[in-house]
Amino acid sequence: MLDVPDLDTANRCSVVTRERGGREIIAWQTGTARLSPRMLAGRNSGPLFFTDRKARPSVACNDIDPTTRRARLSYRPAGELLEAHTARYDAGPRTQHRLRHSRLTHAAGEGASTPVLMRLSGHTSVRSLAKYARVSDEGLRRYQANSDPAARRLPGRA
Repeated sequence: MLDVPDLDTANRCSVVTRERGGREIIAWQTGTARLSPRMLAGRNSGPLFFTDRKARPSVACNDIDPTTRRARLSYRPAGELLEAHTARYDAGPRTQHRLRHSRLTHAAGEGASTPVLMRLSGHTSVRSLAKYARVSDEGLRRYQANSDPAARRLPGRA
């Protein structure tokens, strides 16, 4: 869950609470930082995404918007909304899992280091990370070419 006061759109970062309660800073890309004020709709506390109805009494206080009393949107309904709203695209509906896998794969293909990928994904185990971040043959060749000291000295290369 992301508490709104922890969102810093100017510096494109935020403090988030991970699955097991650990808190850390994550960096947002520019597009997310630009969308955030519209998603917040003037709120300054509570969950970032929440349901359209009031929370049951059994819901934890941290998972409730203090103004509207609505509950934090859980993973399954958020996934259903994402799939419904992305079904019209050529590749079909997107899932949260597919987006996560894709982001990590692209970052790995661009040469991101294992510690960067682990921080980006929130994984604490390289074994878990390996399930998501798979580098293609082309990505490996591109990385090798860009990191080759002899290739960097060739004229016309950036």
